[in-house]
Amino acid sequence: MNDEEWRVRVDLAAAYRLVAHFGWDDVIFTHISARVPGPEHHFLINPYGMLFTEITPDNLVKIDLDGKIVEPTEHVVNPAGFTIHSAIHAARSNAQCVMHLHTVTGVAVSCQEHGLLPIDQTAMLLNGEVAYHEYEGIALELDERPRLVADLGSKRAMILRNHGTLTVGESVGDAFMTMYWLERACAMQIAMLAGGTPLHWPASSVQDVVRAQAQAAGRAAVVRMAWAALRRRIEFS
Repeated sequence: MNDEEWRVRVDLAAAYRLVAHFGWDDVIFTHISARVPGPEHHFLINPYGMLFTEITPDNLVKIDLDGKIVEPTEHVVNPAGFTIHSAIHAARSNAQCVMHLHTVTGVAVSCQEHGLLPIDQTAMLLNGEVAYHEYEGIALELDERPRLVADLGSKRAMILRNHGTLTVGESVGDAFMTMYWLERACAMQIAMLAGGTPLHWPASSVQDVVRAQAQAAGRAAVVRMAWAALRRRIEFS
């Protein structure tokens, strides 16, 4: 493989390890997929049956848009689990990486009628970037894909109602950091609602202030620095 593909493999394997590090994994379930550089429309995904802590750059499996394996490997993949990913990868050229999780706090917020509340700073950083998709059952039916794509639109994140969270990024690090902020905002919301006391809401105008401040800070540069720091936690031989 070329150097570009190897870099993507290293980043993607690190993302799987970091998901486990933060306690976001769900045994062998959920996926993170990344586009392989080149014109073939191939993608990398985890071997089905492996824990996220076992993922390495070498054992990631290369598949096509239908979830079919395109290179010899001893591993298998879960094609049904790629339904959501394939829809987004096919529809958005900037979807270099797609992350989907089933965390306790992410699923809890997905089941709350009001969804993610723009009440704390982290949630406000995501204001206007979170889409919602209604639950249609386990994502096995291909005819759900157009509705997934339409609901996501051009946004970076989506809450899958009664199911979990999803983020899209122009790189593995980009998708991971959006997921980090989304999952952290969900955890904060569950904690504050569990407190059982009245919530203090910031002035509605401050949401615009936070959005402008975030844009001024330069999201891409912040993501690069944060991802580089996270990558230092995960080293492969």
